[in-house]
Amino acid sequence: MSLAIFFACAAPNEQGPSPGHGASSAMQGIAHLILSPLQIAAGLLEGIASVPYFLSTNIHAVNRGMVEAQARIGLDDTYEAAYGKKLTDVPDSGDTGEVFRRMKHASERFQKVLNAYGVIGAERYILTSIDTADKKGFTLFAVVYRPEDSMRVFDKYHPSIVQNFSKQDRLFYEPFEKDVNGCTLDKIVDWAAMPRGDIKTQKAQAILITLAANSVVEGKKSPEYWEIERRWIDGQFREITSERLVAVRERMGLQPAGNRHII
Repeated sequence: MSLAIFFACAAPNEQGPSPGHGASSAMQGIAHLILSPLQIAAGLLEGIASVPYFLSTNIHAVNRGMVEAQARIGLDDTYEAAYGKKLTDVPDSGDTGEVFRRMKHASERFQKVLNAYGVIGAERYILTSIDTADKKGFTLFAVVYRPEDSMRVFDKYHPSIVQNFSKQDRLFYEPFEKDVNGCTLDKIVDWAAMPRGDIKTQKAQAILITLAANSVVEGKKSPEYWEIERRWIDGQFREITSERLVAVRERMGLQPAGNRHII
C-alpha cells in the first residue's frame, strides 16, 4: 500500500494568485524603438512577456511611462527596494553594476520589492526559469506563488525519480504543478518566453522584476502556463517564443494584427 494515501492535500491558498527564426523576426524593426507612454501602459498590462520591447527606451522614460499609467510599482520603487539606489542617481542605461545570474538571487530582489509595497506573504512569490533551451538561447520564465519552503516532487525531466528541493537548490526555482502526493503546489501568476540575451542586463532585470511585481499586486493569473511548459520541454521553445513575442507586440500596438505571417 502506498504511503501517499496517508497524506492529505492542504486547501489551496487563495492569496496565490515559425519556428526557426520566429523570435528574431518578431523583434524586427524595433531594435531602436522608443516606446510612447501609451505603449508602456500596454506593456505593463502584458506583464513580464513585454520585457524585450522595453529595452531600447531609457530607464527614466520607462519609469515616467509607468507613472503615467498609474502602475502600482514603478522602476523607482524597484531600484530603491532591490538595489538600494535612487532612480535619479541611475544612468539611462539602468546599469549600477548589479545583475543576477541565478533565479534564487532574482527572487530575493523580487521579494524585497513586494515587501516594500506591503504584499502579505511576499516570501511565497518567486521568479523561476526553465533552462532546457538555454544553450539554444531561449528561456521560459514564470512568476510563481509557492506555499512551501521545501518540496518533494517528481523530477520534471525523469518522472520516475522523486526529488527533494529546498530554497538552496537550483531546481527549487523551477515551477512544479503538483507534489508527489498529487497535491496542488504552484500557482502561476505570469510567464514569458524570450531570448536569453534579452535578460542579461540590470536594466532588463529591473524591468522584469517591476513587471512581475505589478502582476502580483494586480492579481494576474496564468493557468495556461502548464501546457506551455510541456510544449517547451518537448522542444517547441522557438515556436512558443515567437508566438508570445508576436502576440505581445500586437497588443502593445507595435505591429498590425494582420502581420502574423512575418514569422
